Amino acid sequence: MPKVIACYKWVVDEADIKINADQSIDISKAKWKISDYDKNAIEAAIRAAQAISGTAAALTFGAANAKPSLKDALSRGPEEAYWVNSDLAAGADGHVTAQVLAAAVAKIGDVSLVICAEGASDTYARQTAPRLGAILDWPTVTSVSKLTLDSDNLIAERKLDDCLETVKVKLPAVVAVLPEINAAPLPGLKAVLAAAKKPVTEFTADALGITALTAKNKVRAVQAYVTVRKNIVFAEGDAAQKVKDLAASLKKEGVL
Repeated sequence: MPKVIACYKWVVDEADIKINADQSIDISKAKWKISDYDKNAIEAAIRAAQAISGTAAALTFGAANAKPSLKDALSRGPEEAYWVNSDLAAGADGHVTAQVLAAAVAKIGDVSLVICAEGASDTYARQTAPRLGAILDWPTVTSVSKLTLDSDNLIAERKLDDCLETVKVKLPAVVAVLPEINAAPLPGLKAVLAAAKKPVTEFTADALGITALTAKNKVRAVQAYVTVRKNIVFAEGDAAQKVKDLAASLKKEGVL
């Protein structure tokens, strides 16, 4: 039975991020969650699996702290989950992540479709799906807002800057979906309880042959941004003149 795999990332909940006085970031007390956009990808995988009479599975690449994510992912509908447990995840970029996921997909086997979110909610780098498709040498479609499938092909509607594009590719394939692909329903109590009984397969870096991977990009520091307001006040003239002055100022700043 063909598999549809939803890739997801375990990320820091941005609501718990603290900004220190020196603009440094404090995540020491932050909770973690499945990336918000990946929740849509998981739901898209479930629907895709139903369309081709296959099974949906979740796949994540993370260190030991990602273990709690498995139950959450499974409660959202996939029938099984795969976890690449490696400390490489801590400093991974798109290059490393795609290499790891590709090795896992090859290990799993009989995969007809891999669905990623367009980007993760922490970095939104938009690198994983294109790189993964290139490594697997599968057709890859990004910015997907609508998806239909049969046993051999997928038709995807892509939302571009100035138009919609419809493409058709043969399976197996990789797609990156936008949040509007579908709603991501909250799992109910029954689904949460059932998730504990679903199978989980754990891969090690050694088992996948990925121990020597090195990130192409390294994060040297993370600092909060500071918003500097000009506090320009348009006090002269009537309402029409104030609007005119505001529009002129925005045009000068390149906003309009």
